[in-house]
Amino acid sequence: MLALTLGALVLAPAGAARANAASEAKSAPAPVPAAKATVADVVKASKPGDWRPLDPNNTLYMELPGGRVVIELAPDFAPNNIANIKALAQERYYDGLAVLRSQDNFVAQWGDPDEKNPRPFKNAKAKVAGEFTVPMSSDKHFVRLPDHDGYAPLVGHSNGFPVGRDPKMRSTWLAHCYGMVGVGRDNDSDSGNGAELYAVTGHAPRQLDRNITVVGRVVAGMPLLSALPRGAAPMGYYDKPEQRTPIKSLRLAAELPEAERSRLEVMRSDSPTYQAAVEAQRNRGGPWNKYAAGHIELCNAPIPVREQAAK
Repeated sequence: MLALTLGALVLAPAGAARANAASEAKSAPAPVPAAKATVADVVKASKPGDWRPLDPNNTLYMELPGGRVVIELAPDFAPNNIANIKALAQERYYDGLAVLRSQDNFVAQWGDPDEKNPRPFKNAKAKVAGEFTVPMSSDKHFVRLPDHDGYAPLVGHSNGFPVGRDPKMRSTWLAHCYGMVGVGRDNDSDSGNGAELYAVTGHAPRQLDRNITVVGRVVAGMPLLSALPRGAAPMGYYDKPEQRTPIKSLRLAAELPEAERSRLEVMRSDSPTYQAAVEAQRNRGGPWNKYAAGHIELCNAPIPVREQAAK
């Protein structure tokens, strides 16, 4: 009994000290976590070498009544279809056609509204083989994202475009993220030719990957397509001609005088600065975010685009 009592007497002061320390710790202010960089911070700190201008030979300007839609083409992934689209643009095929369809949470599509008497081609081809995937050797700029994806064994970016790839099949393809532009087709793989194009305006329909030729992405003017009234007919088609949005013209940027071109540049996705932008999205900081996901989906990774600084 005496030993236990003495033991209790000896331990009591130490226990009290710990209690006092714990009380003091509770009263001390919690350390403020270090602020994490946002994408805006990364862009602000970027250097000129982190950016690349759009290639005027692979950039399309679609002029709508509300303004200009700028589309960057990706010839590494669909060279034959893109060559045909350029031929159609150069022969002024798209001028006077229209946006025919706006399907909620899916796509906006443009082309010839007269199916019975379609506008004839001049030099462009009526059929082009589908380029749903290309050999991995065609893609020299792939930078992998670290996160898992349900639609491809590997995902990442190539020259600013979201891509999937399958190392076993040695193939790669452009992914159906928001703003991506694809070639409409019927059941046959070679039934698309670029006469009808669409842009993804809703949640990324990745089930379309490797089933349709994707040729590029909208880098500016996306609200002109995504905010269009939804069509009431099946699949979002407009059932009245006056509901369609007319296409004033569609041109390669290289065809326009330099003064009339949009001065846009895209962050290089092979730069460490872009990797920092992705990490800023994967682990968002700041006072508002209470939980950092530590994960990012391919179609949620930012591709910063900005106006070039005046020379």
